[in-house]
Amino acid sequence: MIIDSRAFARAGLLGNPSDGYFGKTISISVRNFGARVAIYQTPELQIEPQKQDLATYKNIYNLYESIQLHGYYGGDRLIKASVKKFLEYCDKNNIRLANKNFTIRYQSTIPRQVGLAGSSAIVTATMKALMAFYNVSIEKKYLPTLILDTEVKELGINAGLQDRVIQVYEGCVYMDFEKEHLTSKGYGQYQPLDPAILPRLYIAYRLDLGKVSGQVLGNIRTRYDAGDREVIDTLKRIADLAGEGRKALEQGDFNTLSGLMNENFNLRSKIMNISQENMNLINAARSCGAPAKFAGSGGSIIGTYENDEMLNHLIVEMKKIGARVIKPYIM
Repeated sequence: MIIDSRAFARAGLLGNPSDGYFGKTISISVRNFGARVAIYQTPELQIEPQKQDLATYKNIYNLYESIQLHGYYGGDRLIKASVKKFLEYCDKNNIRLANKNFTIRYQSTIPRQVGLAGSSAIVTATMKALMAFYNVSIEKKYLPTLILDTEVKELGINAGLQDRVIQVYEGCVYMDFEKEHLTSKGYGQYQPLDPAILPRLYIAYRLDLGKVSGQVLGNIRTRYDAGDREVIDTLKRIADLAGEGRKALEQGDFNTLSGLMNENFNLRSKIMNISQENMNLINAARSCGAPAKFAGSGGSIIGTYENDEMLNHLIVEMKKIGARVIKPYIM
């Protein structure tokens, strides 16, 4: 029997990147894109490599293009780290696993290196697949922390809980990562919100932009750990935007929400360098009258739009700079 597991892309609606700094966020699950992991019993344990995991190329230009699109790392390292952390979790909690091996493979339609949480989706889908294969139950509130530990402690990726929470809970979730609660209990306070209260949303992402989110956020972490007041105060204000945004959503005040989204990006640009390619995304959206902020760590943006005319204008302007626009499918 083949077990199929899925995890979807995500977009930070408000508050990111404060999730890695005991802040607050609102995030949505973007079902337009996802990672799929299949697992089935076999005599030996095998991880099937995907195209981006292989080291064979047509020529030097094909190698260059692969690095530009996928970065230097494939998904097999994510699978390996997930299996290791899953086994450690089971050992720590005295969970005895059945004596059986498996073959595991993955596929992903999430655009790489544009801040839509492609890596964490693979880890999340793998954890779900392993849980089903070995009939192990992990409480939903603990699972995002286990997934984060896989990426941070095993692979050295600089990340926060937001991506993993929304990929476990799906839909739309308000998250509070208040330090005392998080450190004492090992998880944040997660409140699902009805996606029906969301306004019209768009996501735009570049088709040719490659970067690694941990590298983008690295400078913020260094300054935060050093006690830089500008970074600390700015991240606190960004976190507060999520709380204000939640109230705006509950009241149907989309004008306020749009202003908060713009403020989220403006604050972020104070404490991190924004590449010209990313600024082009923001400027193209705002030239159409649409608010815009990073959906993640760069390469994609999210905002609201008023009507189909504005959406069509967005599509035209984004095409000029090599970007695609979608309406996120949320449920």
